[in-house]
Amino acid sequence: MSYLRELIKSTATPFRGKLAARERALRSDLARFGKMLHSLGFVAATDGNLSVRLDDKRFLVTPTGFSKGMMQPEDMVVVDSHGKKLSGDYNPSSEIVMHLTIYRMRPDVGAVVHAHPCTATGFASAGIALDEPLCSEIVITLGAVPLAPYATTGTTELSDSLRPFIPFHDAILMANHGVVTYGEDLCRAYMRMEAVEHYAKIVLATRQLGCARSLDSRELEKLFVVRSQYAKNGR
Repeated sequence: MSYLRELIKSTATPFRGKLAARERALRSDLARFGKMLHSLGFVAATDGNLSVRLDDKRFLVTPTGFSKGMMQPEDMVVVDSHGKKLSGDYNPSSEIVMHLTIYRMRPDVGAVVHAHPCTATGFASAGIALDEPLCSEIVITLGAVPLAPYATTGTTELSDSLRPFIPFHDAILMANHGVVTYGEDLCRAYMRMEAVEHYAKIVLATRQLGCARSLDSRELEKLFVVRSQYAKNGR
């Protein structure tokens, strides 16, 4: 991969151009959070993809076929709202359609993260949603994490399977596939991915212990009030 990168660099327009400061920062953020996903074992080999919204018509996405732990800022790809490549030395992630569907349905979303954290993906592969109200912190952070039906990766079918859940949730399990999270910026989208995996480990532990105790409706009502306050004021 490093040889390919150097070969392309030798014939391509240099990356150090008049990129806007915000775009340069977002390129670095995509590389940094990709490395964090890889270091935690949330992705392996060339798994996963990340993207951010540049403006109403352009999106910055990770390239296909790259380890998320080895990406550099100059490897990122700019696409339009239809997924057409506008600039970049590589092709965009094959799952860009899923990202664009989320952006279209959620104008408040500024970043999307897709990964395969082991415990959460285990629940997705077992056909089990993460919607048990077991932990107050998770209720406030995520609410519930539904399970979308299986659909072939890289196809419009995947977007179709997510559509019913996108308006109402910030994290979704994809059956026999993985997890997608999103938020107003890349940091929030990434932290929701961490929260999903942490929650999955808690649920697994309670099942192994055989005595899961869900929060009752009265406590949930209080937590939903707190959740709405955090949403308004930031946490």
